[in-house]
Amino acid sequence: SRCEPALSRSSPRCSPRQGRPGASPPRRAVPGRGARAADLAPSGSSHGQRTHPRPHRETSPRGPGACVGLASRRSRSPSPPGPEGKRARTPGRAPPPTPLTVRNQEEERARRTSHELQAEGIPNCEESPAPTLEEVNAWAQSFDKLMLTPAGRNAFREFLRTEFSEENMLFWMACEELKQESNKSVIEEKARLIYEDYISILSPKEVSLDSRVREVINRNMLEPSQHTFDDAQLQIYTLMHRDSYPRFMNSAIYKDLLQSLSEKSIEA
Repeated sequence: SRCEPALSRSSPRCSPRQGRPGASPPRRAVPGRGARAADLAPSGSSHGQRTHPRPHRETSPRGPGACVGLASRRSRSPSPPGPEGKRARTPGRAPPPTPLTVRNQEEERARRTSHELQAEGIPNCEESPAPTLEEVNAWAQSFDKLMLTPAGRNAFREFLRTEFSEENMLFWMACEELKQESNKSVIEEKARLIYEDYISILSPKEVSLDSRVREVINRNMLEPSQHTFDDAQLQIYTLMHRDSYPRFMNSAIYKDLLQSLSEKSIEA
């Protein structure tokens, strides 16, 4: 061949279409051009194919074979829906909570008991004479003057009832009654009733207290006394003073009462 002498030279003179010894095979071999189809095709094949092995490829999901990579991904996919059309629950996952818990049942029982007691007859207000114009005017001067008179407490309690916070006044009055007791057994019984009615989280008349005051009450309930609820009473008193009292002074209940007494005073 004319190309053989040119192999030892730096620049071969072979035609690019002719093969060189030691050179890599062309990308595509055509039978009849520098190679035989029988040499390029593997045994048992009738068409010319590459002799070097192809890199492994995942079979397309459209092909007849199952893909190894897809099979491994399918093994990590969520479990298929159950027979009823719902996805199977993962083992170890907690079931959803039931809508009705034990606490809800206790709250409903306490609420029914409270309603039954109210139906049996709980006094709506303290016994007190009708307020005078001077007393009603004094209520606007300070919250203390309002709470010192039974008529002032009754008017304020009526206003709290419209705001659904009457339990604050009821709790404060119950604590005042507890301070007047001296019998130990009576004190223990009244303290237990006050706790169940206004401190327990199961009571519909529970007052709003912070965790520190509740801890103090729980310790005091081990040995109840006249001053078991002093911290709680002060906190509720402050709440009524800062939150409810300003709205009471601007309410129709107070203004109507003041106007009525003023008209009577003018007529007299």
